[in-house]
Amino acid sequence: MTAEDVIRGFREDIPEDTERAAYANELFQEAIRLGMELNNQYHTPEEIREIMGRLTRKKIDPTFRLFPPFYTDFGKNITIGRDVFINSGCHFQDQGGIEIGDGALIGHNVVLATIDHDLDPAMNRKNHYAPIKIGAHVWIGSNATILSGVSIGEWSVVAAGAVVTKDVPPMTVVGGVPARIIKEITPKTAQASA
Repeated sequence: MTAEDVIRGFREDIPEDTERAAYANELFQEAIRLGMELNNQYHTPEEIREIMGRLTRKKIDPTFRLFPPFYTDFGKNITIGRDVFINSGCHFQDQGGIEIGDGALIGHNVVLATIDHDLDPAMNRKNHYAPIKIGAHVWIGSNATILSGVSIGEWSVVAAGAVVTKDVPPMTVVGGVPARIIKEITPKTAQASA
């Protein structure tokens, strides 16, 4: 049994078996332990990247920056591009998969939630998993929430406090609850904002 087997189970909605469930619980506990290590004392940027590499079990680019605290309940299903910045207080629920493109900026207290629960009482709130994909150079403002299955197109901006329930096209600004398109970004718009 590997972490990839557990991730495949989340992705393909494979019914839990005892061995996979037990191993998933080990991985959840590992994420909690590594989160405590990351969040409860000072670490240099190099040490933060090393801990994040152990948490995700992937190589973390030297351009990655993170200001703790950072929280995740699994960690192994997070993929981080180059030159990504994650500000403090973020919560990543990554069982469904989280991909962060190059140059993305993620503000304070952002929540990325890849799990939804069934509404039918007969299903006993069964988990449903769907990935979140954040394109290159996306800027997510503080206290935004991105829900399962959402893709955010490159160079888009998610306003502070937004709740994103649907895909965001490239080069747009979204905001509100639920988030809606506020404006399109053009080179002229970008220059006026600078």
